[in-house]
Amino acid sequence: MLSRDDVFEELGIGPVWRLREAPGAAASPLTGLASPAMGWDELADAVAHCTACKLHLTRTQGVLGVGDRNADWLIVGEAPGANEDAQGEPFVGQAGKLLDAMLAAIGLARGDNVYIANVLKSRPPGNRSPEPDEIAACLPYLLNQIALIRPKIILALGRFAAQTLLCTDETIARLRGRVHEFQGIPLVVTYHPAYLLRNLPDKARAWEDLCLARRTMALTDL
Repeated sequence: MLSRDDVFEELGIGPVWRLREAPGAAASPLTGLASPAMGWDELADAVAHCTACKLHLTRTQGVLGVGDRNADWLIVGEAPGANEDAQGEPFVGQAGKLLDAMLAAIGLARGDNVYIANVLKSRPPGNRSPEPDEIAACLPYLLNQIALIRPKIILALGRFAAQTLLCTDETIARLRGRVHEFQGIPLVVTYHPAYLLRNLPDKARAWEDLCLARRTMALTDL
C-alpha cells in the first residue's frame, strides 16, 4: 500500500505539505500568505469605486466575487463578461451554468464551501483578453481575497488565471494535470468553462483536472 508521502509524490505535491507535520507548525498550509490589507466591506467598496486602470471607464460595475467567505475551495477565473458586468456576479450565463455543473460533479455547489472570483474585477471591452497593466491593477484585490478566505485549494480556470497566479507564460496544456502551489496553497489548473463550451472534447480533460483537485483536497484532511 502506498504511504501518504508516496501519494504526495505521485500527485506532484511539494514539500509545503510537510510543514503541516513539523513541530509547532500551524494546521493550515498557508505558510507565506500575507495578512489581508482590507476587510470585506472595505474591499468591496474599493472594487466598486476603483479607477486604477482604464477599465473603469467602460464597465457597468466592479465584480468582486461571490460565495462562502470561509470556503475551502477558491475558484479563480479571468474577468467578468457581459452578463457578469450587468449582474455583478462572476460566472453567470452559459459558462456559469457549466461551472455549476462541473462543481456538482465533484460534490460542490456555488456558495457552499466555494468562493468564486476573477483576476480582473472589471469587464474588458468586447470581452478581449486582459492587458498586463489591468492585471497588475487588479491583482492586489484578488490577493486580499485569498488572504481573507484562506482556502485549502485553488482551482484556476483558464490560461490567464493560471499564468497570473503561477507567474508563468506556460500554456494551459503544460500547466494542467499536476498540482502547483500558490503561497503554500495547492493549485490545480483546468480549462475555462467558456472555452469548454466551444471545445467539447476537452471536457474529458477538465474532468480529469476536477478529479485531481478533489483528490488533492482530500489529502489536506489527512
